[in-house]
Amino acid sequence: MSAQNWTYLTNHTHVLVCLLRDPEARIRDLAEQVGITERAVQRIVSELEAAKVLIKTKTGRRNSYEVTLIAPLRHEVEAGHTVGELLNFLSG
Repeated sequence: MSAQNWTYLTNHTHVLVCLLRDPEARIRDLAEQVGITERAVQRIVSELEAAKVLIKTKTGRRNSYEVTLIAPLRHEVEAGHTVGELLNFLSG
């Protein structure tokens, strides 16, 4: 990765922001928005579900996602803060 391509936020955060904006977004749409593969998005969504940060609800053939805003951030630097605080900050 060149010095010009890095970003401040992780792909996990990008997926969460996208799902907060559109809880019914398809994996394909998320991949396009974030700029990663569908497989990478599927892995991220699975990890976020396992960590109880996302709750998936299946309606027919579609999934919708609820972001658990009270979930704590995972790194010691952000200890004491929640996913909701981060996403509220990012969405202004």
